Amino acid sequence: NDSSACSRSCPTAPCPSVPSRHGAVKAEDTFKTSPFHLDLWFYFTLQNWVLDFGRPIAMIILPLEWFPLNKPSAGDYFHMAYNVITPFLLLKLIERSPKTLPRSMVYVSIITFVMGASIHLVGDSVNHRLIFSGYQHHLSVRENPIIRNLKPETLIDSFELLYYYDEYLGHSMWYIPFFLILFIYFTGCFTPVAEQSRMPVAALLLMGPSSLYYWYLVTEGQIFILYIFTFFAMMALVMHQRRKGLVLDSNGLFLFCSFVIALLLIAAWVGWLWDDKILRKKYPGVIYIPEPWAFYTLHMNNLHAAKEGF
Repeated sequence: NDSSACSRSCPTAPCPSVPSRHGAVKAEDTFKTSPFHLDLWFYFTLQNWVLDFGRPIAMIILPLEWFPLNKPSAGDYFHMAYNVITPFLLLKLIERSPKTLPRSMVYVSIITFVMGASIHLVGDSVNHRLIFSGYQHHLSVRENPIIRNLKPETLIDSFELLYYYDEYLGHSMWYIPFFLILFIYFTGCFTPVAEQSRMPVAALLLMGPSSLYYWYLVTEGQIFILYIFTFFAMMALVMHQRRKGLVLDSNGLFLFCSFVIALLLIAAWVGWLWDDKILRKKYPGVIYIPEPWAFYTLHMNNLHAAKEGF
């Protein structure tokens, strides 16, 4: 058979046609192509906008008597649905890759993603409920009027711990595996056929909402460094594969272009708010990228008046 023939001809080299215990595949499997995943990309974009971006909006606009402050809000239920649906869609995306990908890494990333998103669910739920008590997102925890007057002062430390779980630990465990899975999928999106490096009209229509969501994800999640490193890794991979005569297929091109447009939106956002002194104080580091919800509470809404309205 093929394997015995391969062993006789070269006994010291592994036969490319026989999978090894590490999941090796035929060389030609690398060059299999797949059509544009319109259904998955559409569901992915839709649930991102509804269940992630729509979380705080649903919490604010729905009547408070429906969701008392000591109970989960509508946004919390959105977040719970997001924590279930997003890992499922990511797994389906990996399954459709034309290349066999490292499943152990994918599974560990999905588990970590769910843990991080769940941690964020708790912290974000409390922090957004504080809005109805006058909490202002453009101020630090200790600078907020409703926080700095707490007695005993050790309670302030507890709120800072909550903020740490929400904005740092939760975000890291959520977004690092999220972008890692996207990059792992991206490694399989190459083809030697130039004609397959074209996006259908549906992909072009989806690119706008997809790019805008990545802008929101990076700015609100404060994950620009993670995002830019992922983007640089994608660029490096594209240039490396181009030397081999490979180009991005329609799915890879859609993902890459979405990242490019999102980067341009981030640059425009930073340029627009470059001279905002209050937000500059909130984000004093070298990388200045204000959060959209901090901008909202500072410039677009009087949340104290909203509280009195309830």
